[in-house]
Amino acid sequence: MSDRDDFVQWINTTLHDAEVALHNGDADPRRAIWSRNEPVSILGAFRNAYGLEEVEQIFRFLEDSFSHCTSWELELHACDVTGDMAYTAGIERISFRRDGEPTNLTLRATQVYRREDGQWRVAHRHADALAV
Repeated sequence: MSDRDDFVQWINTTLHDAEVALHNGDADPRRAIWSRNEPVSILGAFRNAYGLEEVEQIFRFLEDSFSHCTSWELELHACDVTGDMAYTAGIERISFRRDGEPTNLTLRATQVYRREDGQWRVAHRHADALAV
C-alpha cells in the first residue's frame, strides 16, 4: 500500500471517527489527531484560531455547542502526501444539533497534515459554508 493509500485509509477511519465524536459533543478524539506543535491554525466556519491555546478554546466551544450527530461525510476531491506533509480538500456534509437545534451543514474544507512521530496530525483547517 502506498503512503497516499495509507493516508486515505486514516482519513476514512481515524479522522472520520474524530469528526463524528466532535459533532456528538466530544472533542477528545479530534484533540488526539491535532498537532501539538506550532504552528497550528483554524479558519473555521464558526471561529478562527491561531496557536495551540486558541485551537483548544475552539474545541471547547464546539464540544459545548454540538450534539446528536446523525451523519458526517467527506466527499474527498483532492489529497496528496509528500514526505511528512499531506493535504485534503473536499466537501463535508454534517447533520447534528447545534445549541440544541437541528443543523445541516455543507462545508468546503481544506486541511493540512504533518506526520509527527509516525502519526498524522492536523496542523491547519479551513472550512466555510457552501451555499446549497
